[in-house]
Amino acid sequence: MLAILVVVAWRKTGKGTAIFTFIGLFLIQSMDLWSETMQTLALVTSSALLALIIGIPLGIWSSKSDTVNKVMRPILDFMQTMPAFVYLIPAVLFFGLGKVPGAVATIIFSMPPAVRLTNLAIRQVPEDVVEASRSFGSTSSQMLFKVELPIATPTILAGINQTIMLALSMVVISSMIGAGGLGKKVLNGITQYKIGMGFESGLAVVILAMILDRITQSLGKKK
Repeated sequence: MLAILVVVAWRKTGKGTAIFTFIGLFLIQSMDLWSETMQTLALVTSSALLALIIGIPLGIWSSKSDTVNKVMRPILDFMQTMPAFVYLIPAVLFFGLGKVPGAVATIIFSMPPAVRLTNLAIRQVPEDVVEASRSFGSTSSQMLFKVELPIATPTILAGINQTIMLALSMVVISSMIGAGGLGKKVLNGITQYKIGMGFESGLAVVILAMILDRITQSLGKKK
């Protein structure tokens, strides 16, 4: 897994990030936090993937319909302004304790940037480009997949980056309902006054966040 992440970082961002990835992951291994880090990575990637599968189509739908956009806007405002701890209540009521309610709460918390930035990106596609594609007889699906989405890709990728970062920020909070991973170690360090364990776990979260952030940011850069 370490080799895979280092190779991905090297291919996408360059040698500097690859070296940082190797050193950071080696440091996590030396602190005996590798298992918890992989649990956190699995929770973040699965939750972010599901949030994107739901959020990007909703963003496309909102960009195509002003009515849907007006309905989605207060819902997204509600989702983004609600305190993160409040998401745990319905998740626990419906799914009990464990990784599943942690993933559900993470999906809901991290979805709004994907919806908003996808909507914004497609709406900002130049009108003359859209008119030119229509004049050449493009259908709605051709215009979406061959014109609008390619132009909107950098902004959509920024939304993907923000979704992953928000998913990672829920790690510690979701550990309160049994999600496990690094968040559980941080929580134990706080509740048991084990400052060293809490600091090491927090450092591992920071390293993982920086690695994911650099890799996802590089996806939006034009080569």
